[in-house]
Amino acid sequence: MGSLAKPVICIVTPATRSANNGNWRTAARWAAMLHDRYRVIVQTAWQGESADALIALHARRSAPSVEQFAAAARGRRIAVVLTGTDLYRDLPESREAIASLDRADRLVVLQEDALRLLEPRWRRKCAVIYQSAALLAPRAKAAGRLGCVVVGHLREEKDPATVFDAMAQLPRELPITLRHIGAALDPKLAEAARALALRDPRYRYSGALPHGLARAAIHAAHVLVHPSIMEGGANVVVEAITAGTPVVASRISGNVGLLGMGYPGYFEPRDASGLAARLVQALESRRYLASLRAACARRRASLRPEAEARSVRALAAALLA
Repeated sequence: MGSLAKPVICIVTPATRSANNGNWRTAARWAAMLHDRYRVIVQTAWQGESADALIALHARRSAPSVEQFAAAARGRRIAVVLTGTDLYRDLPESREAIASLDRADRLVVLQEDALRLLEPRWRRKCAVIYQSAALLAPRAKAAGRLGCVVVGHLREEKDPATVFDAMAQLPRELPITLRHIGAALDPKLAEAARALALRDPRYRYSGALPHGLARAAIHAAHVLVHPSIMEGGANVVVEAITAGTPVVASRISGNVGLLGMGYPGYFEPRDASGLAARLVQALESRRYLASLRAACARRRASLRPEAEARSVRALAAALLA
């Protein structure tokens, strides 16, 4: 049964607070945007509590919650949010992911390019909700050098190996430095990061940092480097754009859907030479770096918290209508 007071919305995310990843931050942010109108429960799986609607992040990993809620709370509506690996890795083979999409009353993707990958029966009930971050005033940054930052846990999907290889290809005389922030989820990648930091003073591995410190590092950098090979719509790209820090990113769907098809800062996935060339270009050409800033600035308005809050509240209202 539903609540007699505020309607209850359960948000299920496969990530915990301690994981400090995109799914958890999305769930926490959406809960904050809804809490004035609804009672919001955030958990890693639906545990049978009475709720008026379910918002499930990640079609495959939240599939048990979607299935159980659909069976136990007949007539209560479900939204499934495709957050990355479910869209780009699990579909179309995963029966669990397909079942979640079929059971859902509403679907959500986090960037516009994702829509083209959905079958028409799913696209018809799907909306795009862009993630957001507080707008920061762009900082003045020293000329004559390029300070880069990568923010992403060390795991295959984030492709830190391409960053390592790109650093090896950058001429040592160029004043390009890179700070790498993220938890060491893959021991081999962590070992490689630490070894690179020992032999190359241009590279610094900081490990996992609290969100505020990571955002401060993005704000201070000349460029955010985002080399992922699989991404639903990265929080970190949003945080860079809204901090006035331009992005150099792999040309994958999750990045193209946020930055735009014609964005000038792409390199091909796993292309260390292409990444190194972009960084050299950003260092040596003021005009090129300015073009990255201008392209990111055009995206800022759509990534404001107010815009995301309107979309999330509209989703909740549709589920409870």
